[in-house]
Amino acid sequence: MIGKTIAHYKVLEKIGEGGMGVVYKAEDTKLKRTVALKFLPPELTRDAQAKARFVQEAQAAAALDHPNICAVHEIGEAESTTYIVMPYVKGQSLKERIAVGPVSLEEALTIAGQVAEGLKEAHERGIIHRDIKPANIMLTEKGQAKIMDFGLAKLEAGVDLTKTMAVVGTVAYMSPEQARGEEVDQRTDIWSFGASLYEMLSGQKPFGQKHDQALIYSILNDATETVSRIRPEIPKPLDRVIQKSLEKDRSRRYQNMAELLQDLKSTHVPVLGLPKAEKSIIVLPFENISPDPEQEYFCDGMTEEIISDLSHVHDLLVISRSSAMTFKGTKKKIPDIAREVNVRYVLEGSVRKAANNLRITSQLIDATNDAHIWAEKYSGTLDDVFDIQEKVSRSIVKALKLMLTSEEVERIAARPIDNIAAYECYLKAIEDIYKMTGDAMNRAVRNLQDALDIMGDNALLYSGMAFAYLQLVNIGVEHDESLAKAEQFAKKALALDQGFAKAHAMLGWIACWSNPREAKAHFKKAISISPDDSFVLMGYLVYYVQEAGKIAAATRLLERLVQIDPLDFGTKWMQGGIHFYNGEYTLALTPWQKLYDRNPDNPLAQFYLAAAMVYLGKLDSAFSIIDQSANATPSIAFTKLGLVLKYALLKDKDKVLREMTPDFRKTCQRDITFSHHLAGIFTLLGDQKEALDWLENAANRGFINYPLLAEKDPWLANIRGEARFKKLMARVKYEWEHFEV
Repeated sequence: MIGKTIAHYKVLEKIGEGGMGVVYKAEDTKLKRTVALKFLPPELTRDAQAKARFVQEAQAAAALDHPNICAVHEIGEAESTTYIVMPYVKGQSLKERIAVGPVSLEEALTIAGQVAEGLKEAHERGIIHRDIKPANIMLTEKGQAKIMDFGLAKLEAGVDLTKTMAVVGTVAYMSPEQARGEEVDQRTDIWSFGASLYEMLSGQKPFGQKHDQALIYSILNDATETVSRIRPEIPKPLDRVIQKSLEKDRSRRYQNMAELLQDLKSTHVPVLGLPKAEKSIIVLPFENISPDPEQEYFCDGMTEEIISDLSHVHDLLVISRSSAMTFKGTKKKIPDIAREVNVRYVLEGSVRKAANNLRITSQLIDATNDAHIWAEKYSGTLDDVFDIQEKVSRSIVKALKLMLTSEEVERIAARPIDNIAAYECYLKAIEDIYKMTGDAMNRAVRNLQDALDIMGDNALLYSGMAFAYLQLVNIGVEHDESLAKAEQFAKKALALDQGFAKAHAMLGWIACWSNPREAKAHFKKAISISPDDSFVLMGYLVYYVQEAGKIAAATRLLERLVQIDPLDFGTKWMQGGIHFYNGEYTLALTPWQKLYDRNPDNPLAQFYLAAAMVYLGKLDSAFSIIDQSANATPSIAFTKLGLVLKYALLKDKDKVLREMTPDFRKTCQRDITFSHHLAGIFTLLGDQKEALDWLENAANRGFINYPLLAEKDPWLANIRGEARFKKLMARVKYEWEHFEV
């Protein structure tokens, strides 16, 4: 079909398909516009009823003229195939948006309000959609929601073309009357709308059974958990809107969308379409305009220190360093940057450093109108750099009219390193740590040691040392000795400053490898001190999602992480991980595919995308990624795990055992998620004893994700009947149920 011209539409590419149609992007050669062509699948061409329903979709949608309903330009027939022409909508489906990560309350209400308005218009025109679900709601690049696919619509005044069909629709969003094959009306759309809103806010479907029959039983008989139980910040009135939409008895449900909309708008939550957080800022990487290009580390250090200062201000949302640094050298416009990270204010600046002389400029911009709120130039020597950083931070606070507590004033004024030579060593070390190579990490250690020689005992420098040694372990260059050194330096930092959140978090990360059951206490302490530190949040999230399997608690943490560090690799990985470790492999695939597309050479991104593909039966694509990883980074642990997975699927036990070298076994025994993966891998090989050994190791070290192990992970299906498995699960279930969030 690609390249063909149908009537006056040149087919460019395939963009999707569903049960009732295949959709292509095409060029309208007459009007010179891009459109979407939807064709009836070839196998249904001879099905008169299906063809009639397809035509009815066009007629139903064409009768509607509303900004939240996708219009229909034309209906036609070519080569015995019927097609409709619709606008090409740039953006993503609501299903794809939910897969990326939690939808904020503000965003969910905006989308829900628009969809409700569109359905209200359709219902008032006598048209029922019958298949409302996130996959049938498109979100344009400007954030406008559009209802798609009226293929199951029913014109109340016309013939019911679906009368002979027992069930029409998508089971997960189906109303009880629809599930029973009864006559439906607009209240069926209200149920499906409620189910979609439930999923937007909670990250999960209201009825979570995997198989259709079990799902239908649940829809007909089971009560749903309220959304506010999953996300406590959801207002009770909004809970009631969802629950009333999901009443099993349709006489108790909302009777029309106008009634629902009225309640939706009066739930005493943020107004639909409320602008982004009023006090939110990103500090862009300061530009190096020094004669010496090697001064980049100094500019990045200025950026990080100002971010650190502003992060102490409770009433200000500050985008973290890792996301801010993605804009280094960018040519993007200020409003576009602000929109990408969802903030109102942007700070940009430049640094000119020549010998001991320093010149710094900075300006604060309101991205909503590109207006300059404040600008300043500072001149001095290197010895003045700490004063300048504090002045910039205070000027921003003043410009945004923020009131500081005495503790916040003290933190902004604090100078953990007040010697310029030691400070420069520290900045060079931090730059090297983020390069994530063995050579760079070893340079970082040397620079940090030089700084310690100058300063003596220092909590920030000891924490930096712990970070460098931890990363040596993380990238697989060093093992036990470096892990022990990381722990020693983190403890030295805490001995000097018990309130140093990063050092507590560092001990949490270290414990994830050395003694995972101790990790929770460290992360809990860190987050109590610094709840908006992305390094702290990421550690807590990994613990909650991978090890503890507490997905609801993790969803709330991820929502905050996405706010403060939306572009970081770890954040992007977690948006897939939260689904993967909940057994939702289809939902994990989309964010991990995007992560891989941005980081195609990263072994972690390679392994997890391949693993998700394997779970979904996409073996050829998974093997291609695993082979790519093996050719580029054969010694990295994630690469070796990918190879073991591939050989297990090919039933080549000899190659699996060849990869299971003593060093790799030691790595896997220490990493509880690797142990979990190996349990599934050896189950695939039919080696139940080895599989249970690895599973027991994972559980003994703290992997208590009971729902995943007991039910959701399909690789473990063959050992679930074993007595040893059942005994282990009894213990895991107890620990999971008694785990305190």
